[in-house]
Amino acid sequence: MILNLSSYRSLTGYFLGAFLAFATLPALAGVEEGSEKFVRSLADKAVHSLTTADTPRLERIKRFRELFRESFAATSIGKFVLGRNWRRASDDEKKEYLTLFEDLMVVTYVDRFQRYAGEALKVTKSRAENDNIATVFSEIQRPGGIKPIRVDWRIGTNGTIYKILDVIVEGASMSNTLRSDFGSIVRRQGGKVAGLITALREKTEALKAEAQ
Repeated sequence: MILNLSSYRSLTGYFLGAFLAFATLPALAGVEEGSEKFVRSLADKAVHSLTTADTPRLERIKRFRELFRESFAATSIGKFVLGRNWRRASDDEKKEYLTLFEDLMVVTYVDRFQRYAGEALKVTKSRAENDNIATVFSEIQRPGGIKPIRVDWRIGTNGTIYKILDVIVEGASMSNTLRSDFGSIVRRQGGKVAGLITALREKTEALKAEAQ
């Protein structure tokens, strides 16, 4: 998928709004170095807590939920993914949507980490967009001469706290893909966010049932 830069700017705006209270921002070199350290630390945590073969799936889901809340700008991503439909949603719909969005991310991606057990993530470089945003480029090194998987991490920071804004796997943006999918569902439901919430509820309930 070709990355949509205008959409990225919208997501950046959502994220930065959460950190207006912080005044001191790092230099570009600082945001690159800090973002790389953040990604390496996240990879280490994921390996130690999620890829052990004998860890029950429910426990892995619990651990990944904690990691997701700690490491992802979940509310900002959720708003971006819903796009202009966010403004159309009621307060109750927004609250339930964000809860279901977290559930979907957790139960969907926890097994993807399990697949990478025994494989290493190598950070190759980083590039700062400004004092608050950097992209960290990495590869998942695979055994047997298999081509590495390219994973880029878009990181936002206020100089102290680092959060993931997006994950791009082999050029496909998680946030943009979900935005397109969710937008299609809302359109099929006559522009109603309630229809998307129903679809998310059914999907997450089915995924949770599989975890039992």
